[in-house]
Amino acid sequence: MPSELDNPQALAAAWMALALLASLVSIRFGISVALTEILFGVAAGNAFHLQTNEWINFLAGFGSIVLTFLAGAEIEPAVLRRNLSRTMAIGIVAFVAPFIGAMTFALLAGWDPKAAQIAGLALSTTSVAVVYAVMVETGLNETELGKVILAACFVNDLGTVVLLGILFANYDLWLVLFLAVTIPVLALYPKVARWFSDNMRGRVSEPEIKLLFLGLLFLGGLAVAAGSEAVLPAYLLGMVAAGLLVRDRVMVQRLRAMAFGLLTPFFFIRAGTLILLSAVASSAGLIVLFLVVKLATKFISVHPLTQVFAFGRREGMYTTLLMSTGLTFGTISALFGLNHGIIDRGQYTVLVTAVVLSAVVPTLIAQAFFQPQPAVAPLETLLEEVSPDV
Repeated sequence: MPSELDNPQALAAAWMALALLASLVSIRFGISVALTEILFGVAAGNAFHLQTNEWINFLAGFGSIVLTFLAGAEIEPAVLRRNLSRTMAIGIVAFVAPFIGAMTFALLAGWDPKAAQIAGLALSTTSVAVVYAVMVETGLNETELGKVILAACFVNDLGTVVLLGILFANYDLWLVLFLAVTIPVLALYPKVARWFSDNMRGRVSEPEIKLLFLGLLFLGGLAVAAGSEAVLPAYLLGMVAAGLLVRDRVMVQRLRAMAFGLLTPFFFIRAGTLILLSAVASSAGLIVLFLVVKLATKFISVHPLTQVFAFGRREGMYTTLLMSTGLTFGTISALFGLNHGIIDRGQYTVLVTAVVLSAVVPTLIAQAFFQPQPAVAPLETLLEEVSPDV
Protein backbone atom coordinates (compact mmCIF):
# COMPACT_ATOMS: atom_id res chain seq x y z
CA MET A 1 0.00 0.00 0.00
CA PRO A 2 1.46 3.42 -0.95
CA SER A 3 2.33 5.83 1.85
CA GLU A 4 0.71 9.23 2.27
CA LEU A 5 3.76 10.82 0.65
CA ASP A 6 3.09 8.72 -2.49
CA ASN A 7 -0.57 9.79 -2.50
CA PRO A 8 -0.65 13.59 -2.71
CA GLN A 9 -4.45 13.72 -2.73
CA ALA A 10 -4.68 11.85 0.56
CA LEU A 11 -1.99 14.00 2.12
CA ALA A 12 -3.65 17.19 0.89
CA ALA A 13 -7.00 15.97 2.25
CA ALA A 14 -5.45 15.49 5.70
CA TRP A 15 -4.04 19.02 5.69
CA MET A 16 -7.28 20.58 4.44
CA ALA A 17 -9.27 18.66 7.05
CA LEU A 18 -7.09 20.25 9.72
CA ALA A 19 -7.56 23.68 8.09
CA LEU A 20 -11.35 23.23 8.03
CA LEU A 21 -11.50 22.09 11.65
CA ALA A 22 -9.29 24.99 12.71
CA SER A 23 -11.59 27.41 10.88
CA LEU A 24 -14.69 26.01 12.57
CA VAL A 25 -13.06 26.14 16.00
CA SER A 26 -11.88 29.73 15.45
CA ILE A 27 -15.41 30.78 14.47
CA ARG A 28 -16.99 28.94 17.40
CA PHE A 29 -14.68 30.43 20.05
CA GLY A 30 -13.94 33.79 18.39
CA ILE A 31 -10.15 33.47 18.26
CA SER A 32 -7.69 34.10 15.43
CA VAL A 33 -7.78 31.38 12.77
CA ALA A 34 -4.01 31.71 12.38
CA LEU A 35 -3.55 30.89 16.06
CA THR A 36 -5.98 27.97 15.79
CA GLU A 37 -4.16 26.55 12.76
CA ILE A 38 -0.84 26.69 14.62
CA LEU A 39 -2.37 24.84 17.58
CA PHE A 40 -3.85 22.18 15.28
CA GLY A 41 -0.45 21.84 13.65
CA VAL A 42 1.15 21.32 17.06
CA ALA A 43 -1.37 18.58 17.91
CA ALA A 44 -1.11 16.85 14.52
CA GLY A 45 2.68 17.06 14.41
CA ASN A 46 3.24 15.67 17.89
CA ALA A 47 0.37 13.18 18.20
CA PHE A 48 0.07 11.92 14.61
CA HIS A 49 3.43 12.90 13.08
CA LEU A 50 1.73 14.78 10.25
CA GLN A 51 3.90 14.51 7.16
CA THR A 52 4.97 17.18 4.72
CA ASN A 53 6.59 17.23 1.29
CA GLU A 54 8.07 19.65 -1.22
CA TRP A 55 4.81 21.04 -2.59
CA ILE A 56 3.35 21.56 0.88
CA ASN A 57 6.48 23.47 1.82
CA PHE A 58 6.09 25.60 -1.32
CA LEU A 59 2.42 26.37 -0.59
CA ALA A 60 3.36 27.25 2.99
CA GLY A 61 6.11 29.58 1.78
CA PHE A 62 3.89 31.22 -0.83
CA GLY A 63 1.19 31.60 1.81
CA SER A 64 3.57 33.61 3.99
CA ILE A 65 4.47 35.79 0.98
CA VAL A 66 0.84 36.57 0.06
CA LEU A 67 -0.08 37.18 3.71
CA THR A 68 2.85 39.57 4.06
CA PHE A 69 1.76 41.44 0.93
CA LEU A 70 -1.80 41.77 2.25
CA ALA A 71 -0.51 43.05 5.58
CA GLY A 72 1.54 45.71 3.80
CA ALA A 73 -1.41 46.66 1.60
CA GLU A 74 -3.83 46.94 4.54
CA ILE A 75 -2.70 50.38 5.66
CA GLU A 76 -4.29 53.33 3.90
CA PRO A 77 -1.74 55.95 2.77
CA ALA A 78 -4.07 58.74 3.94
CA VAL A 79 -4.00 57.34 7.49
CA LEU A 80 -0.19 57.26 7.53
CA ARG A 81 0.02 60.84 6.28
CA ARG A 82 -2.60 62.11 8.71
CA ASN A 83 -1.02 60.47 11.75
CA LEU A 84 2.61 60.31 10.68
CA SER A 85 4.23 61.44 13.94
CA ARG A 86 2.13 59.15 16.15
CA THR A 87 2.38 56.06 13.97
CA MET A 88 6.11 56.44 13.30
CA ALA A 89 7.02 57.09 16.94
CA ILE A 90 4.90 54.26 18.37
CA GLY A 91 5.81 51.81 15.60
CA ILE A 92 9.56 52.43 15.85
CA VAL A 93 9.86 52.16 19.64
CA ALA A 94 7.56 49.11 19.62
CA PHE A 95 10.08 47.44 17.33
CA VAL A 96 13.41 48.66 18.72
CA ALA A 97 12.86 48.07 22.45
CA PRO A 98 11.68 44.41 22.24
CA PHE A 99 14.34 43.60 19.65
CA ILE A 100 17.14 44.84 21.91
CA GLY A 101 15.54 43.36 25.04
CA ALA A 102 14.89 39.88 23.60
CA MET A 103 18.27 39.73 21.86
CA THR A 104 20.06 40.72 25.06
CA PHE A 105 18.13 38.16 27.10
CA ALA A 106 18.89 35.43 24.54
CA LEU A 107 22.60 36.24 24.77
CA LEU A 108 22.44 36.06 28.56
CA ALA A 109 20.65 32.70 28.21
CA GLY A 110 23.63 31.34 26.27
CA TRP A 111 22.36 31.61 22.68
CA ASP A 112 24.93 32.48 20.03
CA PRO A 113 24.73 36.00 18.51
CA LYS A 114 22.92 35.00 15.28
CA ALA A 115 20.33 32.96 17.18
CA ALA A 116 19.90 35.88 19.59
CA GLN A 117 19.20 38.18 16.63
CA ILE A 118 16.48 35.80 15.43
CA ALA A 119 15.01 35.85 18.96
CA GLY A 120 15.01 39.64 18.94
CA LEU A 121 13.31 39.75 15.53
CA ALA A 122 10.70 37.11 16.41
CA LEU A 123 9.68 38.95 19.58
CA SER A 124 9.87 42.49 18.17
CA THR A 125 6.77 42.09 16.01
CA THR A 126 3.16 43.14 16.39
CA SER A 127 0.48 40.88 14.94
CA VAL A 128 -1.34 42.71 12.16
CA ALA A 129 -3.57 39.63 11.75
CA VAL A 130 -4.67 39.61 15.40
CA VAL A 131 -4.99 43.39 15.69
CA TYR A 132 -6.95 43.70 12.45
CA ALA A 133 -9.35 40.94 13.51
CA VAL A 134 -9.91 42.66 16.85
CA MET A 135 -10.44 46.04 15.16
CA VAL A 136 -13.07 44.64 12.79
CA GLU A 137 -14.83 42.67 15.51
CA THR A 138 -15.14 45.70 17.80
CA GLY A 139 -15.81 48.28 15.08
CA LEU A 140 -12.68 50.22 16.04
CA ASN A 141 -11.28 49.85 12.52
CA GLU A 142 -13.66 52.68 11.55
CA THR A 143 -12.28 55.03 14.23
CA GLU A 144 -9.17 57.18 14.22
CA LEU A 145 -7.74 55.23 17.19
CA GLY A 146 -8.10 51.91 15.39
CA LYS A 147 -6.49 53.26 12.24
CA VAL A 148 -3.56 54.70 14.21
CA ILE A 149 -2.99 51.34 15.91
CA LEU A 150 -3.07 49.49 12.58
CA ALA A 151 -0.69 51.97 11.00
CA ALA A 152 1.71 51.67 13.97
CA CYS A 153 1.59 47.87 13.57
CA PHE A 154 2.60 48.38 9.95
CA VAL A 155 5.63 50.51 10.92
CA ASN A 156 6.59 48.03 13.65
CA ASP A 157 6.52 45.01 11.33
CA LEU A 158 8.25 46.90 8.52
CA GLY A 159 11.18 47.40 10.88
CA THR A 160 11.26 43.66 11.60
CA VAL A 161 11.12 42.64 7.94
CA VAL A 162 13.74 45.17 6.81
CA LEU A 163 16.16 44.28 9.63
CA LEU A 164 15.71 40.57 8.87
CA GLY A 165 16.90 41.31 5.34
CA ILE A 166 19.79 43.51 6.49
CA LEU A 167 21.12 41.11 9.12
CA PHE A 168 20.97 37.91 7.10
CA ALA A 169 21.46 38.96 3.47
CA ASN A 170 24.55 37.84 1.56
CA TYR A 171 26.42 41.01 0.65
CA ASP A 172 27.47 40.03 -2.85
CA LEU A 173 26.45 40.63 -6.47
CA TRP A 174 23.10 38.91 -5.86
CA LEU A 175 22.23 41.59 -3.31
CA VAL A 176 23.24 44.31 -5.76
CA LEU A 177 21.05 42.70 -8.43
CA PHE A 178 18.17 42.35 -5.96
CA LEU A 179 18.31 46.06 -5.08
CA ALA A 180 18.83 47.12 -8.70
CA VAL A 181 15.71 45.24 -9.79
CA THR A 182 13.49 45.75 -6.74
CA ILE A 183 13.68 49.54 -6.57
CA PRO A 184 12.40 50.19 -10.12
CA VAL A 185 9.80 47.41 -9.83
CA LEU A 186 8.41 49.01 -6.67
CA ALA A 187 8.36 52.40 -8.40
CA LEU A 188 6.61 51.12 -11.54
CA TYR A 189 4.23 48.53 -10.09
CA PRO A 190 1.43 50.94 -8.98
CA LYS A 191 1.16 52.44 -12.49
CA VAL A 192 1.32 49.09 -14.27
CA ALA A 193 -1.12 47.50 -11.82
CA ARG A 194 -3.51 50.43 -12.19
CA TRP A 195 -3.48 49.99 -15.99
CA PHE A 196 -4.20 46.27 -15.59
CA SER A 197 -6.98 47.03 -13.13
CA ASP A 198 -8.59 49.64 -15.39
CA ASN A 199 -8.35 47.63 -18.61
CA MET A 200 -8.50 43.98 -17.50
CA ARG A 201 -10.91 44.08 -14.56
CA GLY A 202 -13.67 41.50 -14.64
CA ARG A 203 -11.85 39.05 -16.93
CA VAL A 204 -12.29 35.46 -15.86
CA SER A 205 -8.54 34.82 -16.23
CA GLU A 206 -7.76 37.47 -13.54
CA PRO A 207 -4.64 38.92 -15.26
CA GLU A 208 -4.17 41.60 -12.58
CA ILE A 209 -3.81 38.92 -9.89
CA LYS A 210 -1.40 36.95 -12.10
CA LEU A 211 0.67 40.11 -12.51
CA LEU A 212 0.80 40.46 -8.73
CA PHE A 213 1.80 36.82 -8.22
CA LEU A 214 4.51 37.20 -10.89
CA GLY A 215 5.92 40.20 -9.04
CA LEU A 216 5.81 38.46 -5.66
CA LEU A 217 7.49 35.29 -6.92
CA PHE A 218 10.07 37.08 -9.06
CA LEU A 219 11.18 39.49 -6.33
CA GLY A 220 10.95 36.71 -3.74
CA GLY A 221 13.24 34.53 -5.84
CA LEU A 222 15.79 37.34 -6.09
CA ALA A 223 15.58 37.95 -2.34
CA VAL A 224 16.24 34.28 -1.58
CA ALA A 225 19.17 34.25 -4.04
CA ALA A 226 20.58 37.25 -2.16
CA GLY A 227 20.34 35.33 1.11
CA SER A 228 17.40 37.32 2.41
CA GLU A 229 13.74 36.34 2.87
CA ALA A 230 10.98 36.49 0.27
CA VAL A 231 8.64 38.31 2.66
CA LEU A 232 10.80 41.46 2.49
CA PRO A 233 9.91 42.47 -1.10
CA ALA A 234 6.35 41.20 -0.52
CA TYR A 235 5.87 43.67 2.33
CA LEU A 236 7.39 46.50 0.31
CA LEU A 237 5.22 45.64 -2.70
CA GLY A 238 2.18 45.70 -0.42
CA MET A 239 3.23 49.16 0.77
CA VAL A 240 3.39 50.66 -2.71
CA ALA A 241 0.16 48.90 -3.78
CA ALA A 242 -1.86 50.03 -0.75
CA GLY A 243 -3.35 53.09 -2.43
CA LEU A 244 -4.45 51.03 -5.44
CA LEU A 245 -6.01 48.27 -3.36
CA VAL A 246 -7.94 50.76 -1.24
CA ARG A 247 -9.79 51.60 -4.46
CA ASP A 248 -10.15 47.98 -5.61
CA ARG A 249 -11.69 46.14 -2.67
CA VAL A 250 -12.93 43.34 -4.94
CA MET A 251 -9.36 42.34 -5.73
CA VAL A 252 -8.49 42.43 -2.03
CA GLN A 253 -11.43 40.12 -1.28
CA ARG A 254 -10.29 37.68 -3.97
CA LEU A 255 -6.74 37.68 -2.67
CA ARG A 256 -7.96 37.10 0.88
CA ALA A 257 -10.14 34.21 -0.30
CA MET A 258 -7.18 32.56 -2.03
CA ALA A 259 -4.80 33.26 0.82
CA PHE A 260 -6.96 32.22 3.77
CA GLY A 261 -8.81 29.48 1.90
CA LEU A 262 -5.76 27.66 0.54
CA LEU A 263 -2.33 29.14 1.18
CA THR A 264 -2.00 30.41 4.75
CA PRO A 265 -3.41 27.25 6.40
CA PHE A 266 -0.40 25.35 5.04
CA PHE A 267 1.95 27.99 6.46
CA PHE A 268 0.45 28.12 9.96
CA ILE A 269 -0.20 24.38 10.27
CA ARG A 270 3.35 23.62 9.11
CA ALA A 271 4.71 26.15 11.61
CA GLY A 272 2.80 24.31 14.34
CA THR A 273 4.08 20.87 13.30
CA LEU A 274 7.64 22.04 13.96
CA ILE A 275 6.91 22.77 17.64
CA LEU A 276 8.11 19.98 19.92
CA LEU A 277 5.89 19.57 22.98
CA SER A 278 8.75 17.87 24.80
CA ALA A 279 10.81 21.03 24.30
CA VAL A 280 7.90 23.17 25.53
CA ALA A 281 7.75 21.15 28.74
CA SER A 282 11.50 21.24 29.32
CA SER A 283 11.82 24.95 28.45
CA ALA A 284 8.67 26.31 30.09
CA GLY A 285 10.62 28.72 32.29
CA LEU A 286 12.59 30.10 29.35
CA ILE A 287 9.39 30.54 27.33
CA VAL A 288 7.74 32.52 30.13
CA LEU A 289 10.81 34.71 30.53
CA PHE A 290 10.92 35.50 26.79
CA LEU A 291 7.23 36.39 26.96
CA VAL A 292 7.78 38.64 29.98
CA VAL A 293 10.70 40.36 28.23
CA LYS A 294 8.55 41.08 25.18
CA LEU A 295 5.56 42.39 27.15
CA ALA A 296 7.72 44.46 29.51
CA THR A 297 9.74 46.12 26.73
CA LYS A 298 6.59 46.86 24.72
CA PHE A 299 4.93 48.43 27.78
CA ILE A 300 7.96 50.49 28.80
CA SER A 301 8.42 51.84 25.28
CA VAL A 302 4.85 52.28 23.98
CA HIS A 303 2.77 53.34 26.99
CA PRO A 304 4.66 56.57 27.77
CA LEU A 305 4.24 57.65 24.13
CA THR A 306 0.48 57.13 24.29
CA GLN A 307 0.44 59.61 27.15
CA VAL A 308 2.60 62.08 25.23
CA PHE A 309 0.10 61.91 22.37
CA ALA A 310 -2.84 62.30 24.79
CA PHE A 311 -4.52 58.96 24.07
CA GLY A 312 -6.24 58.80 27.45
CA ARG A 313 -5.69 56.14 30.13
CA ARG A 314 -7.97 53.45 28.69
CA GLU A 315 -6.98 54.11 25.07
CA GLY A 316 -3.28 54.18 26.01
CA MET A 317 -3.41 50.82 27.77
CA TYR A 318 -5.46 49.34 24.95
CA THR A 319 -2.94 50.53 22.34
CA THR A 320 -0.01 49.25 24.39
CA LEU A 321 -1.53 45.81 24.84
CA LEU A 322 -2.44 45.40 21.17
CA MET A 323 1.05 46.53 20.13
CA SER A 324 2.36 43.75 22.40
CA THR A 325 0.73 41.00 20.36
CA GLY A 326 2.66 38.86 17.91
CA LEU A 327 1.95 35.97 15.59
CA THR A 328 2.53 36.04 11.84
CA PHE A 329 5.85 37.85 11.48
CA GLY A 330 7.17 36.39 14.69
CA THR A 331 6.49 32.92 13.30
CA ILE A 332 7.98 33.88 9.92
CA SER A 333 11.17 35.17 11.59
CA ALA A 334 11.57 32.05 13.73
CA LEU A 335 10.90 29.78 10.77
CA PHE A 336 13.50 31.68 8.74
CA GLY A 337 16.03 30.98 11.47
CA LEU A 338 15.13 27.30 11.60
CA ASN A 339 15.17 26.83 7.81
CA HIS A 340 18.61 28.47 7.54
CA GLY A 341 20.15 26.53 10.43
CA ILE A 342 20.52 29.61 12.63
CA ILE A 343 18.42 28.13 15.44
CA ASP A 344 17.55 24.51 16.25
CA ARG A 345 14.08 23.04 16.76
CA GLY A 346 14.30 23.48 20.51
CA GLN A 347 15.03 27.19 20.17
CA TYR A 348 12.36 27.46 17.45
CA THR A 349 9.84 25.88 19.80
CA VAL A 350 10.72 28.31 22.58
CA LEU A 351 10.33 31.34 20.30
CA VAL A 352 7.13 30.29 18.54
CA THR A 353 5.49 29.27 21.82
CA ALA A 354 6.34 32.67 23.30
CA VAL A 355 5.04 34.33 20.12
CA VAL A 356 1.75 32.39 20.28
CA LEU A 357 1.30 33.30 23.95
CA SER A 358 1.90 36.95 23.06
CA ALA A 359 -1.00 36.70 20.61
CA VAL A 360 -3.32 35.46 23.35
CA VAL A 361 -2.41 37.09 26.67
CA PRO A 362 -2.35 40.81 25.74
CA THR A 363 -5.44 40.47 23.54
CA LEU A 364 -7.50 38.89 26.30
CA ILE A 365 -6.45 41.55 28.82
CA ALA A 366 -7.12 44.40 26.35
CA GLN A 367 -10.57 43.10 25.42
CA ALA A 368 -11.58 42.31 28.98
CA PHE A 369 -10.46 45.49 30.75
CA PHE A 370 -9.48 48.32 28.38
CA GLN A 371 -11.60 48.13 25.22
CA PRO A 372 -12.66 51.67 24.20
CA GLN A 373 -16.09 52.37 22.86
CA PRO A 374 -16.05 52.81 19.07
CA ALA A 375 -16.92 56.29 17.94
CA VAL A 376 -18.13 57.63 14.62
CA ALA A 377 -15.23 58.82 12.45
CA PRO A 378 -15.20 62.57 11.74
CA LEU A 379 -16.85 63.68 8.52
CA GLU A 380 -13.62 65.11 7.11
CA THR A 381 -11.92 61.75 7.72
CA LEU A 382 -14.61 59.90 5.80
CA LEU A 383 -14.42 62.41 2.93
CA GLU A 384 -10.66 62.06 2.75
CA GLU A 385 -10.90 58.27 2.68
CA VAL A 386 -13.18 58.26 -0.36
CA SER A 387 -11.30 61.00 -2.19
CA PRO A 388 -10.15 59.90 -5.65
CA ASP A 389 -6.73 61.43 -4.95
CA VAL A 390 -5.95 58.89 -2.19
